[in-house]
Amino acid sequence: MLIKRIVTAIIGVIAATYIINYGQWLFALAAGVIALLAWREFCKMFAAKSLILWDKLGVIGIILLLGCSWAGNSQEINMVVLLLTLLTIGKTVFDSHYNIVHAAITLLGIVYIGLAFSHLILLRFTDHIVIASSMLGSLSAGTVFIWIAFIGTWANDTVAFFVGSNLGKHKLCPAISPGKTIEGAVGGAAGGIIVIALLGILLKFSLLHSVMIGLLIGLAAPLGDLAESAIKRFAGVKDSGNILPGHGGILDRFDSIMFVVPVVYYYMQFFIV
Repeated sequence: MLIKRIVTAIIGVIAATYIINYGQWLFALAAGVIALLAWREFCKMFAAKSLILWDKLGVIGIILLLGCSWAGNSQEINMVVLLLTLLTIGKTVFDSHYNIVHAAITLLGIVYIGLAFSHLILLRFTDHIVIASSMLGSLSAGTVFIWIAFIGTWANDTVAFFVGSNLGKHKLCPAISPGKTIEGAVGGAAGGIIVIALLGILLKFSLLHSVMIGLLIGLAAPLGDLAESAIKRFAGVKDSGNILPGHGGILDRFDSIMFVVPVVYYYMQFFIV
């Protein structure tokens, strides 16, 4: 199991490095593929609970949401969400096998996955102005903030795991995730802040912004983890899937990122750009 985790992680880091830094259509395509795989996992989780979701609408809705972000039409996202809401509720009128619970969970999944990955695209293509240089070449603002979000989340999760495993005594949210501890969450936040502050120094980024983003990631990352745990607990499954050897499913690996990226994006929009 450990070997599988390590091999999968190495392949993932190499692929992520190339895709994030290259950007353009490849990044948007990768975000779309991952989002659709996440939606497939979401539907399969609830199918195990005999809740059949409107999977085709989810595919169309997620593609539309990501397409709006790719085209730079973030305002159109509101229209897409409204249309999806009306369609999911309207289906309950014409399909006797599709009730309000199916509609609510379908809409939850589309919005949860679609908006999260839409913000991944919005963040990556925020600004093409070069603001930093690295061994891999010059980096645009969007690339820098994507890396801050990813590295901050990975640091948070890693430190939280080790601190929680060795020092954790007080449960954070035992009803949803018995393994999570307050000590782990605090340690993860502190570790994330330190790593992002060091990354900020390397990229000549404001220390104040680095600390604030690190703190926000420390709040958003465990919340994303707990949210996915709550969904899995309701669906009655342990992992969202098994597509990533040793790591579970797409949602298992991207749960924290899906909450962190929108937070980083809006912090950047309101306080930096």
